Amino acid sequence: MDSVAHAAVISSSKLSYGGRVSFNKDKNPPLRSSVVSLRNWRGPSRNLGVLAAQIGNKEIDFSDPDWKTNYQRDFERRFNIPHITDIFPDADPIPSTFCLKMRTPIMEDFAGGYPSDEEWHGYINNNDRVLLKVIHYSSPTSAGAECIDPNCTWVEQWVHRAGPREKIYFKPEEVKAAIVTCGGLCPGLNDVIRQIVITLEIYGVKKIVGIPFGYRGFSDEGLSEMPLSRKVVQNVHLSGGSLLGVSRGGPSVSDIVDSMEERGINMLFVLGGNGTHAGANAIHDECRRRRMRVAVVGVPKTIDNDILMMDKTFGFDTAVEEAQRAINSAYIEAHSAYHGIGIVKLMGRNSGFIAMHASLASGQIDICLIPEVPFHLHGPLGVLRHLKFLIETKGSAVLCVAEGAGQNFLGRTNATDASGNTVLGDFGVHIQQETKKYFKEIGIHADVKYIDPTYMIRACRANASDGILCTVLGQNAVHGAFAGYSGITVGICNTHYVYFPIPEVISYPRAVDPNSRMWHRCLTSTGQPDFV
Repeated sequence: MDSVAHAAVISSSKLSYGGRVSFNKDKNPPLRSSVVSLRNWRGPSRNLGVLAAQIGNKEIDFSDPDWKTNYQRDFERRFNIPHITDIFPDADPIPSTFCLKMRTPIMEDFAGGYPSDEEWHGYINNNDRVLLKVIHYSSPTSAGAECIDPNCTWVEQWVHRAGPREKIYFKPEEVKAAIVTCGGLCPGLNDVIRQIVITLEIYGVKKIVGIPFGYRGFSDEGLSEMPLSRKVVQNVHLSGGSLLGVSRGGPSVSDIVDSMEERGINMLFVLGGNGTHAGANAIHDECRRRRMRVAVVGVPKTIDNDILMMDKTFGFDTAVEEAQRAINSAYIEAHSAYHGIGIVKLMGRNSGFIAMHASLASGQIDICLIPEVPFHLHGPLGVLRHLKFLIETKGSAVLCVAEGAGQNFLGRTNATDASGNTVLGDFGVHIQQETKKYFKEIGIHADVKYIDPTYMIRACRANASDGILCTVLGQNAVHGAFAGYSGITVGICNTHYVYFPIPEVISYPRAVDPNSRMWHRCLTSTGQPDFV
């Protein structure tokens, strides 16, 4: 099986990383990142010439004493977040209408002017930054090392801190805000919708609408926008799903922006994953091209936790928690049967975070299979041979597999869904069938049970941890829009909330590093060997 783990490639003259990373063709997509894992790098050979790196379209020579300064300058350029003044340099800010010292509703006509309380120290300074990386690796051979150069030189990388600003660039009475949820269901969607609406109302916005069923709602004549208010969303977080509905795909970017112009929408909040954010960034670019004074802000929704640079995305904690029910059921079934084997398939198209964390949390998993780590099913080092060992020594076994694992064992198709995602084969069913076949062939009885809780997990309401995350993400999305930022997404980075430019977080899916401490912890828990 081909590995899908990402690794830097050292050539005879160049270390490619960051904006341009060399890979074995047909195995991995090109990466764009500020760092790469150099865990397999053991230093330059004696024949290696000038060591250099490709960042974006610029090549940096590590022998240049100023390479670090050049790198930081390029990083600051890439992570500079777009602002309304980029297109409208004469745009004048006004005092923020968001002040928690004032609890009474803002007057509808703002006859008394905009509130201003210089003594309230709850605003974020535009120059506040959050450190992107907090571990200083001393060697590229350290577990999970992410290094910029072969010496793991420490380079500070700062991103913009999220939160309310003292000056805003939209008058609340002139704002028409829209919220759209795209892609699949995910725990916490209603929590984010609710908090966006509540925060908008605190700013003084009266015109808030929901676009039904994803981007489709901008073009389908049979779908009407849904008026939203605190009264409408007050209790929506108590149930799963999306108040607005979800769908994949939709009209062209031009048609969406045409619809926004017709409706008078000048704030758009987009909840979705990588594909949805790519669409949001395209909408932002089109609005800029047309010189529209619009703020487009994303809130990353991916239950797989596969958005770059963020600690986690909403829905992930709930998914890991709900997966415990399925794993425990599989364990009880396997433990109670003669030679029982329980198989649980969890979500994770390209990234095995749910399977890894759920396995680690349960303490009941014997084998965890994820897309990033290669494995054999058959042969002396295969998964099935280890299952035989577990049956002989323990009497039962439990497997946890991510949906994207083992795709090379299945017949590949060119089919894609409406979002452009490759339609995966069902590896959970495949390994169930192969397990039954294997034990039948070797003449050992095995009672195999298979559980797929995917849609049960997606439809859950958010747990307490995700509820907090969704609340803060929703609030900060509104703060970012009123501050005049657009083409951004909000996330949590090293426990702090930040704004990222959308292109930097969607260039490729975040994946489990097979050399990370968390994967090593999972292996320590399961006790599984390498299956290669």
